[in-house]
Amino acid sequence: MANIQVNQVYYPKQPIQSSQKQEAKTSFAEQLKQSIESQVSFSHHAKVRLEQNGISLSDQQLQQLNDGVEKAREKGSKESLMLMKDLAFVVSVKNNKVITAMKQDNMENQIVTNIDSALIL
Repeated sequence: MANIQVNQVYYPKQPIQSSQKQEAKTSFAEQLKQSIESQVSFSHHAKVRLEQNGISLSDQQLQQLNDGVEKAREKGSKESLMLMKDLAFVVSVKNNKVITAMKQDNMENQIVTNIDSALIL
């Protein structure tokens, strides 16, 4: 390092990098990635079941489903049964994917296996 005397202006050879800007970029990139990954998708089987039963989900219902998946993930769930009014969804939490969907009138005498949690939305 060069000798610097009092009252002498020092000009560094490289600009000083702020660590806050890098953290902000990383933080934004992570948030974007989480946002994209947090949107639940539907398997082919689930799409067929939705069509067969005439089920169409509103934006609010999709948001409830996404929130439910996030809550299940926070608790360490991998496969979850999510109940929403007269609908039921089996969701792979680790893959953010609805595996199957059914209406309440189709749920009678049904057994749901291979789940580790259930949420009432």
